[in-house]
Amino acid sequence: MSNQAKGLIAIVVVAIIAVGGYLIFMPAAPPPQVATPAPTTAPAAPAAPTTAEAGALTIVSWGGAYQDSQREAYYKPFMKDTSTKITEEEYDGEFAKLKAQIEAKNVSWDVIDVDAHHAISGCDEGLLEKLDYSKLGQPKEKFVVGGALDCAVATIVYATVFAYDADKLKDGPKTLADFFDTAKFPGKRGLLKKAFGNLEWALIADGVAQADLYKVLGTPEGVDRAFKKLDTIKSEVVWWEAGAQPPQLLSDGQVVMTSAWNGRIFNAVKKDGKNFKIVWDQQELDFDYWVIPAGTPRKDLAYKFLAYASDPKVMANQSKYISYGPSHADAIPNIAPDVLKDLPTAPENMATAFTLDSKFWADNNDQLTERFNAWLAGT
Repeated sequence: MSNQAKGLIAIVVVAIIAVGGYLIFMPAAPPPQVATPAPTTAPAAPAAPTTAEAGALTIVSWGGAYQDSQREAYYKPFMKDTSTKITEEEYDGEFAKLKAQIEAKNVSWDVIDVDAHHAISGCDEGLLEKLDYSKLGQPKEKFVVGGALDCAVATIVYATVFAYDADKLKDGPKTLADFFDTAKFPGKRGLLKKAFGNLEWALIADGVAQADLYKVLGTPEGVDRAFKKLDTIKSEVVWWEAGAQPPQLLSDGQVVMTSAWNGRIFNAVKKDGKNFKIVWDQQELDFDYWVIPAGTPRKDLAYKFLAYASDPKVMANQSKYISYGPSHADAIPNIAPDVLKDLPTAPENMATAFTLDSKFWADNNDQLTERFNAWLAGT
């Protein structure tokens, strides 16, 4: 869970290959040369935190189990190590509030966790700082392909999957086709209230090959075809907007199955003891990224946090709390095998996986969202 990108930045297509539970990280393009401003050094008393360390950051993310995992893996240890105060906020993934802050020249957000197409479009629109990777202490080529963008550095690899409650549905769905089969599996389905991801699933369920997916979706006829397939289940859909909702929908019996971010289902199983089962068929792989908003007066401290969070040993800790994969190659050896098996990139989970095309959505999100909202309203 934007504005159309201007198309001035060539985005490397994400390639994720799972071998033996490990990600293969392929070299990314060399980083752009960004001028580094001369550092300013504030005097500090001996044994006392520096001015930057004694400061405060506001970090914005998606809430729920995901933000809980960030708090344990990143926020708490960073606060302890640097004497920095972190204030957390939640948002819906859109940039309206950030735009208002920038226009008012009163930016209160310092670091944001964003999805891929907002990382691209926000950079194009000047809403995000261009990153100086020398300040992160990590070379670009160490990140998964597509993970080191001009304005954003990837933090996780995650998947949109669908799941069901095995206590309520003994012989559950096995494929994406089952999700769209209301005769075989009657009852309500949960779906994210966005065009993003749903149109891809609709086309695949209608017989489009993964290799042709964005070629078809890039045509008016392909878009019509996707919505026609969604029409077949529209009356049975419960729409969710926050990542914490799908596990709750399953727990309450409001749906027989629901799309979800894999980590939210994992958390419900491991933490809450739910008997939820993930269907990995046609899982949609994607990244989340850290970005620094343009105009934050705490940019130096924001960089300090990004450098800390991009350290592979630190990054590996997040998978202890939620089943999302790290974006840095050197983080993989620091993850226990019993944790790796529940990540989206485990070999047994990758058989039919595909990667969402962030460039396509950066270019087409506005018009497809408008079409999706009109379709929801029945107009």
